Amino acid sequence: MTSSAYYAASAEYLAALEAASPVAAEPPPARSGRGAAIVSPDYPLPSCDGRQVSVLQLINAWRFHGFRSAELDPIGHREPVVVPELSPAHHGFADADLDDEYDTGSLVGPPRDSLRNILARLRRAYGGSLGAEYMHLTDTGKKRWLQQRLESGEVWLAPDATRQRWLLGQLTAAETLEKVIHTRYVGQKRFSLEGGEVFIPLLNYLLELAAGAGVEEVGLGMAHRGRLNVMHNVIGRSALSFFDHEDSAAPEGALTGDVKYHQGYARDVETLAGPIRVALAFNPSHLEIVGPAVLGWVRAQQQKRADMDGGKVLAILVHGDAALAGQGVVMETLNMSATRGFATGGTIHVAINNQIGFTTSDPRDVRSSLYCTDVMKMVEAPVLHVNGDDPEAVLRAVQIAFEYRMTFHHDIAIDLVSYRRLGHNEQDEPMVTQPAMYRRIREHQPVRALYAAALERTGLIEAGTAEALIDNFKASLDQLPVAQDRPYTPYVADWRPYRGTDWRAPAATAVPLDRLQRLGAKLIEVPEDFALHPRVIMVQGNRRQMAEGVLALDWGMAEALAYASLLTEGHGVRLTGQDSGRGTFFHRHAVLHDQNRQRWDAGVYLPLQNLAPDQAHFLVIDSLLSEEAVLAFEYGYASSSPEELVIWEAQFGDFANGAQVVIDQFIAAAEAKWGRLNGLTLFLPHGYEGQGPEHSSGRIERFLQLAAQDNFQIAQPSTAAQFFHLLRRQVLRPYRKPLVVFTPKSLLRHPDAASALADLAEGGFQPVLGAPGASEQAAITRLVVCSGRVYYDLAASRRERGLNRIGLIRIEQLYPFPDRELAAELDRYPDAAEIVWAQDEPQNQGAWRYMAWQLRQATDLPIRYAGRPESASPATGYHDLHKAQLAALLDAALN
Repeated sequence: MTSSAYYAASAEYLAALEAASPVAAEPPPARSGRGAAIVSPDYPLPSCDGRQVSVLQLINAWRFHGFRSAELDPIGHREPVVVPELSPAHHGFADADLDDEYDTGSLVGPPRDSLRNILARLRRAYGGSLGAEYMHLTDTGKKRWLQQRLESGEVWLAPDATRQRWLLGQLTAAETLEKVIHTRYVGQKRFSLEGGEVFIPLLNYLLELAAGAGVEEVGLGMAHRGRLNVMHNVIGRSALSFFDHEDSAAPEGALTGDVKYHQGYARDVETLAGPIRVALAFNPSHLEIVGPAVLGWVRAQQQKRADMDGGKVLAILVHGDAALAGQGVVMETLNMSATRGFATGGTIHVAINNQIGFTTSDPRDVRSSLYCTDVMKMVEAPVLHVNGDDPEAVLRAVQIAFEYRMTFHHDIAIDLVSYRRLGHNEQDEPMVTQPAMYRRIREHQPVRALYAAALERTGLIEAGTAEALIDNFKASLDQLPVAQDRPYTPYVADWRPYRGTDWRAPAATAVPLDRLQRLGAKLIEVPEDFALHPRVIMVQGNRRQMAEGVLALDWGMAEALAYASLLTEGHGVRLTGQDSGRGTFFHRHAVLHDQNRQRWDAGVYLPLQNLAPDQAHFLVIDSLLSEEAVLAFEYGYASSSPEELVIWEAQFGDFANGAQVVIDQFIAAAEAKWGRLNGLTLFLPHGYEGQGPEHSSGRIERFLQLAAQDNFQIAQPSTAAQFFHLLRRQVLRPYRKPLVVFTPKSLLRHPDAASALADLAEGGFQPVLGAPGASEQAAITRLVVCSGRVYYDLAASRRERGLNRIGLIRIEQLYPFPDRELAAELDRYPDAAEIVWAQDEPQNQGAWRYMAWQLRQATDLPIRYAGRPESASPATGYHDLHKAQLAALLDAALN
């Protein structure tokens, strides 16, 4: 498979997943050995006896509702749930009937058994410390697979003595670390894992299973609770170092730093089954937003390996119970999980369910659903509810979850029901608002003590062994070896060449004319008998003339040539957005559709995937109707792909409102907080054409407010050639920062914004453009400075009015501000007596306040404003008012 065809915008990716997933109605074949699937033989149809039917109904009731009666709450503060359907009496049976034998149907085990034994098997499978919620699945094969795992005692063999001792050691490490930190660093916040210590063996066992199955890398996303414990006891970076002043240096490249429980780390982890690389993502306090970012990173890592089914790279997302149920980005992320552009072969979700939600919440106010994991049902993900005080049941849940994911390449969740021994943080007093719950918690022994006592009772360990393990762990705390990262490989992104570089670093973005013509010819090729829509035929005809130099290049053709040139130079291109294939404004047509096709999933052709046999991969795909999760996914993808052009496009510029947390916490601040570089590009359509408040502004002012410490780039190119060079510069320069491009709407087909093919074959992106049309530079007395679409209104009005003493300057890059370039342009006009900043946006929006300061640094000339008055809304919805405001703007700038 060539790289250009990989992850194509077609059905191929999902088809590969489906081919790898035995999800047919027939049960999978039997396998032998521990952890293998146990398949019951073909069972005969039961007789039509009414009591036989009742037995089958009882079995079905336990499969549907057994988890509701399971013993899941470690502290027992919930009222026991009575489910009448689980009682034999509900189905008409008395105690005297328990020894009667019946056909067991699809219940795994003997095909015929006594009602007593049937009931015992059901209680053991569904009513103990592990309850399974899976009957909402519509696929019979998946349900049968889970039933075999849950109902057969042979599938799960009790841990041997070595594993039990390992479990005790893991619990000891988790608990002791928290206690040491609590006493050594009094009053320091750490968001303790106490009450959920079993999460440490859960995660280590999951990594062990993954390593044993050939998984090479895991992307791990989690919030703050337990993060330091994971860092120390799973990944191997000393948690104590975060508290020691002498070892609190910020990560490489970080400028402001961040709190200790937001830090990330990646290294090779040794498990009992071999090494596996674990990347714990840096995480802001905005809960659940790290989830889609991790999945984007995982998708990029799979891309590098041509890992079509996710067998080499795995995503694990850890949730808090209240955040899982409460944050909308969870739903958005789940909704992406099986789509072509965003699938990763299934995620293993773990909810650390402390049964309290957040700081002082009343359980009645945390959610409206019965369980925190109910959101998982929207993608038919099974949920394994497990009691956190039963470590062996937890390991069983891990094994089932991992094998399910690897078999079906689909999401699955573990609901780890535990508690929170301390408050929301170590300075909080939970008894103030939760006295009943915390009386139970304070009387309840930790899981380590409970498990140690159980092992003593069975004679596996002697008295005093558990205490010795505590002493041994304390002695080892300060001797944790320094983590040794493996050398950079094709799978580990190397950002070192981009650190400390300047935005003015040169890049050869021009492309020879003959090569542009060859690429242009490939862009208009379609397969034989491929019927295009008549309007697309017109677009393709125009592009043919553009490639030949007969017509000037419009925006769409310049963009396509930028991608084509990068792809054939070995740089992948990924573009997602809600209408990115065709383009919101009917301008891109990167995906062509055969009008004669008979199926919705056939008859699609992408010229940019068919440029050359050895080209880099190209993906353009229409995303689901989400901004927050999709943008976070693309940010995560770009964090692993410095050599690719990764783009997220908003349908309209201010649709980025829905993803503001991604912009604030990752795009704008990740380098300052965590030293994380990223080259993600954002396309935000922006321009005032009288289309109302929500379809005008990309909120330039918000990005300029966030601009500091060379954190990203903000550009508003005004010609097709400028856009071409800007896109190529983003990849070809030894400089990687997020790029925010305010793209046009009316300029997409504006004749004055078009460019000659020769403009792509020479020069490069210009941060400042002087305006043609002034009669003599020495005679210019007023300079109007602007950015974007409004330039063409100003130029046309100046021409109509014959105002030859007014010069126009375009700022094409707003940040980092091109001060030297602007100063050089201003020096060309020695007779200028004043400067006007003109903008489409209201005075309290747009770039005015930012530019007023920048212009004052560049000149002593008086500076005036020309634009719309202040407004709470980005633009008017009345077309006549829009035209009147534009006329007033032009008068203020030019009169």
